[in-house]
Amino acid sequence: MNNDFTCGFIGLGLIGGSIARAIRQTYPDSRLMAYEINQDSLNAATDDGVINTPLSSMDESLSECDYIFLCAPVSENNGNLAELKKYLSPSCILTDVGSVKTEIHKQIEAAGLSGRFIGGHPMAGSERCGYINSRALLLQNAYYILTPCKEVPEDAVSAFRELIASLGAIPLVLDFALHDYVTAAISHLPHVVAACLVNLIKQEDSGDGIMKMIAAGGFKDITRIASSSPLMWQQICLANGKNISALLGSFIHSLIRIQEEIDEARPENLYTFFDEARGYRDSFIETSSGPIKKVFSIRIDIADEPGALAAVATILALQQISIKNIGITHNREQEDGVLRVEFYEQESIEKATGILAAKGYTIY
Repeated sequence: MNNDFTCGFIGLGLIGGSIARAIRQTYPDSRLMAYEINQDSLNAATDDGVINTPLSSMDESLSECDYIFLCAPVSENNGNLAELKKYLSPSCILTDVGSVKTEIHKQIEAAGLSGRFIGGHPMAGSERCGYINSRALLLQNAYYILTPCKEVPEDAVSAFRELIASLGAIPLVLDFALHDYVTAAISHLPHVVAACLVNLIKQEDSGDGIMKMIAAGGFKDITRIASSSPLMWQQICLANGKNISALLGSFIHSLIRIQEEIDEARPENLYTFFDEARGYRDSFIETSSGPIKKVFSIRIDIADEPGALAAVATILALQQISIKNIGITHNREQEDGVLRVEFYEQESIEKATGILAAKGYTIY
């Protein structure tokens, strides 16, 4: 792909900033401009050399863009589209980064921009937000779903797909309605379920909080996503409520069925239930990012003595390996290893495993 294109960003938070960083890293001669209401973020992106042209407002500078990424909160899309329409060149492709696509497609159609819109959903993220936490590697090996309007020329879709692939992501073209149903199943519903499980423990726990104290291992893993932004998930449920509700109904039916199997103590049916789930789960393809983020972690056997944890941390630090989280696992009902170390990326796991194994540590 040519290096001499121009991209505009409306909003420069975690996702917009990460896309901008990835473009700057891959296409150092590209021209990037951004409008962001957070002046500190805009200044930081300019100082980093990620953005060439900071914008104090949406203006005629945007007419030079080959691509414009809508990365502001979805509630601002209508106003932003009305303003952008004044400055778009006939060949400019508009895209967004929202996790629900139906509403933005409706807004695009109402604005008369269907011939130039390719919806986008990078299935990557972080519990941290804002430009300051953005990084080019966020897109690496993450599915990046594209939902082009039917009126967009095929060569424009192909060119944008090539751009996304060149940033290290895995582009996947879907109809926008199918996208919303799929993400409701594999992302939105799990967040609802995780929050329900956490609230159930909160409700059923004893006064001294014994459930909370030992909630680790499997429970902590499957409810990790409940720590996500409540505002974001409120908005997702409002935007994709029809699909989420339909799938939630199916899930409730499945829960009732397994409750009956447990109540009736049917051993064969119970075994089949768990065996089929295990088999299907083990067939999943692992990617480094997604709507439910993959955890890059290892578990290590260490001696129960002063300095043991610090020794591991020091070894990794001396090798310039960044640790995201580290701590002793008290509930190892479904886990091996005493010490759990979490990293930011897969490469750190591989490097840390080799270094620690060479020093005699047992790694899981």
